[in-house]
Amino acid sequence: MKRVFNHYSGRLTALTVAGALTLAGVTLAFTQKPKSEEKTPPNVALDERPIPRDAASHNSFAPVVKRVAPAVVKVSTVAKAHNMSFNGGGPDIDEFFRHFFGDQMPGRVPAPRPNYNAPRQHGVGSGVIVSKDGYILTNNHVVDGAEDVKVSMQDGREFNAKVIGRDPKSDVAVIKIEAKDLPSVPMADSEKVEVGDVVLAVGNPFGIGQTVTSGIVSATGRGNAVGLDYEDFIQTDAAINPGNSGGALVDAEGRLVGINTAIYSRSGGNEGIGFAIPTNLARDVMDDLIKNGKVTRGYLGVIIQDVNPALAKEFNLKNATGALVGDVTPRGPADKAGIKSGDVITEYNGKKVTDSRHLKLEVGMTKPGETVPVKVLRDGSTRTLEVTVKTLPGDEQVAKNDSGEKQDTGTLNGVGVADLDNAARQQYDVPANLKGVIITGVEPNSPSAEAGLKPGDVILEINRKPVHSSDEAVKMTENTDNKVTLLRIWSKGGSHYVVVDESKAG
Repeated sequence: MKRVFNHYSGRLTALTVAGALTLAGVTLAFTQKPKSEEKTPPNVALDERPIPRDAASHNSFAPVVKRVAPAVVKVSTVAKAHNMSFNGGGPDIDEFFRHFFGDQMPGRVPAPRPNYNAPRQHGVGSGVIVSKDGYILTNNHVVDGAEDVKVSMQDGREFNAKVIGRDPKSDVAVIKIEAKDLPSVPMADSEKVEVGDVVLAVGNPFGIGQTVTSGIVSATGRGNAVGLDYEDFIQTDAAINPGNSGGALVDAEGRLVGINTAIYSRSGGNEGIGFAIPTNLARDVMDDLIKNGKVTRGYLGVIIQDVNPALAKEFNLKNATGALVGDVTPRGPADKAGIKSGDVITEYNGKKVTDSRHLKLEVGMTKPGETVPVKVLRDGSTRTLEVTVKTLPGDEQVAKNDSGEKQDTGTLNGVGVADLDNAARQQYDVPANLKGVIITGVEPNSPSAEAGLKPGDVILEINRKPVHSSDEAVKMTENTDNKVTLLRIWSKGGSHYVVVDESKAG
């Protein structure tokens, strides 16, 4: 029987997907910075013209590489060590992955306490300078858990970098170095990329030094490839290997079309299927991280599924496209707009909906508070409804980002929470009569993680005061004098008290 594995490539960071299994991102949480501290997005050069497809074939890409290569950097990280154990696969498989990828990959879980005597983990990835003042796009999994981040440029210069923000749901991260007049790569409109376009992958595979490979765009709009919440990958056969993560995928004009992120592989090396985050998605995430310290996504309040031929026949649809609404959250945006179970959403904000993944992406990129037209097919007739999008539950969070800012005076840093709605109750089997907020993520190595908090736990009380909403939880943990927090937690059918001591953190 064939076994299929999926994993991050340890601290030699290229996300590797073996076989057809998916890899889920780690949930982290960020709070919005005070308005006085908000930063404007960087001045990114844009070149959104369609690529000329009637030109003669290139005999050499050397001129393109000379323009792009100086802006693609090596990202070196140092992270805390952990005792890790592998869930399944046996000692031989475990030793193989440890030899090739190191000790950090999905399937490994931290021991209850870190081994402080173990050496710290070193990792190598790539990044792309996108503004002359030092903003760099890379992958979340490149800098995830890093205590120190260093950027090395092609001209030999090295800089200490600050992590501005991370978004595990899309695997995008933004780091920054303090420098001026840096080389940068202009961004193309990734929606204009077509299958068959020539692309170059630039990065630092295996840490051996900058390398350029060429190929074509094999597919666009790839989803369900890695297991992230938001996937819209450009697929390419340009060679991508461990260490390429965060590097540049550029078109034949030298414009950035994607951030190299993952490979499909049974061996751990390149097998001709690589995935890159399209620049349009990466740019939206980057702007939010820089301006607000987190990514705020839109929310409709529907449970949706793809339309297959059998469902299309039952719902009298002409073709198997669109997103079928299986359930509607009471009093949510969709419910208030009149969307019902059994509706097929065929258009969202003027764009055709091909499947449920595509709808999720479009909704996620909608700014909360915006009203958009949604076209639905119901009982054979089409109608257009106006939906006012809200903030995705789980974006109201207690945790802070890891940008290196030290001004925080709150508590429960590294913990994400959301309102306890019907979907959360079903997912985590929470009784209907229980009041509180659901924990959506706990940052590794944080005091909250050390205290035993984990996703799916329900916070009932903070410092002996009942909690009813995520907004209330945020307010109760802001600007506190005491860095020791007493929590009453419901978990696995029972409640207990937990003390989170952040007095020595940071």
